[in-house]
Amino acid sequence: MADIKNKPLRFLLQAINYSVFMALIWYFASAPSVRIIADDEAMITIAFAHAGELREPCRMLSQEELNQLAPNMRKIDDCQRERSPVTIEAMLDGEPFYSASLKPPGLYEDGGVDVFYSVKIPAGTHRLSLRMNDSVRVEGFNHSFERQVRIDPAQILLVSFDARQGFVIRGENN
Repeated sequence: MADIKNKPLRFLLQAINYSVFMALIWYFASAPSVRIIADDEAMITIAFAHAGELREPCRMLSQEELNQLAPNMRKIDDCQRERSPVTIEAMLDGEPFYSASLKPPGLYEDGGVDVFYSVKIPAGTHRLSLRMNDSVRVEGFNHSFERQVRIDPAQILLVSFDARQGFVIRGENN
């Protein structure tokens, strides 16, 4: 058992320990200044998840093929699971700043790819071009976007992709 006479000393030492610990937390929470973007810079972030088109189109089964299957396995079409890789290219003022060909994940290569890329750029008005191909059955790029954008200093411009709308820009100044 602890000695009764040492209790005040123990409480004093605990108070000192907690004070030092709280002072360190306060210092590291408020004092060090972290700057991600300089005063004359901005950022473009490309971030989206997208599943490429099926590598092969679905095929309709004939009546003979359907008859060979068990009744609970009969369905009219036969679709392979494998998806196309997603190829993306991004250019700013005619200069490429991101290019990737992303293979679909998964055991059967049937998952969607996740794209995330950030780059610092000089603030101002720029010509932004994005091109993407998500089908091996299409030559070239089947999704494209080109527009003049104005980005203020310390601003982050987010580029995402929606299968129905195409490329979408958020955080743009007009």
